[in-house]
Amino acid sequence: MSGRLDFSRDGRDWPHRDRSRFIEAGGTRFHVQVLGPDDAPPLLLLHGTGASTHSFRDLAPLLAESHRVIMPDLPGHGFTPAPRWRRPSITGMGAALAAMLRAIDVVPALAAGHSAGAAILLRMALDGEIRPRHIVSLNGALLPFPGVAAHLFPRLAKLLFLNPVAPRFFSWRAKNGRAVAQLMESTGSRISPEGVAYYERLLASPAHVEGALTMMANWDLESLRRDLPRLEVPLTLVVGMRDRAVPPEVSERVARMVRGARVETLPGLGHLAHEEAPETVGALMLRAFAQEAAPAGEDREAPRTGTA
Repeated sequence: MSGRLDFSRDGRDWPHRDRSRFIEAGGTRFHVQVLGPDDAPPLLLLHGTGASTHSFRDLAPLLAESHRVIMPDLPGHGFTPAPRWRRPSITGMGAALAAMLRAIDVVPALAAGHSAGAAILLRMALDGEIRPRHIVSLNGALLPFPGVAAHLFPRLAKLLFLNPVAPRFFSWRAKNGRAVAQLMESTGSRISPEGVAYYERLLASPAHVEGALTMMANWDLESLRRDLPRLEVPLTLVVGMRDRAVPPEVSERVARMVRGARVETLPGLGHLAHEEAPETVGALMLRAFAQEAAPAGEDREAPRTGTA
């Protein structure tokens, strides 16, 4: 469809533009940003539904001081066009990202994802696509919606996707007034006007909106829920306690399902906690990664539920 974002025009002032590259892999042309020293441990960082690499504009440089940060736009999002296979399921997304990693010859030592990005990472780990030492979930959307919502939301997304007018309607709304700012606030987060402006640019693109709707229409978290108990990668679940998009209880439930998983709570922050308080979230992530890298035999803290 028309209305795709153009990097030379729409990305002219994109955060970390000088670190962008484009990689043909997995049936699409990935927009990928790489920050940090070449010889540092590789860290795969995935955004959530409807976002892009811009979501980590302040967090990534903090992580890149000690890691090589690899940030792609997910298929159909930002400057990565929709894949030719047209069914961006959680498994399909993972396979495409694994192909991208092979194309740039990167084996992630660590991984972190926000919202749906966290679900993709866990699926990739369960499927053997990645084998990181540690995964951090940032307000991860890891379980199906409860009750009727589990059936309603994917069906609604599918109906909207099948209606060719829907993406243009949503992108039109994004250009009008405070629609995007109100959408961000509805997640329980208060982000900067600059951050809202990036989302406005994304959501003004019918292709980006279509990509998000298509992803939602093909999303299946039930199989992930069933498989989570066999996850062997250490997991830290970071939770903004004001999150109104993914209830904090989701991470608590996942922590009970995954052996050794830890929950770290962030009072006063919402679904976009990593954009609201990048220094706080970055420090927490680095502590989790450093703990996992401790020498064999060194005492580590017992798994717990804590407050940062």
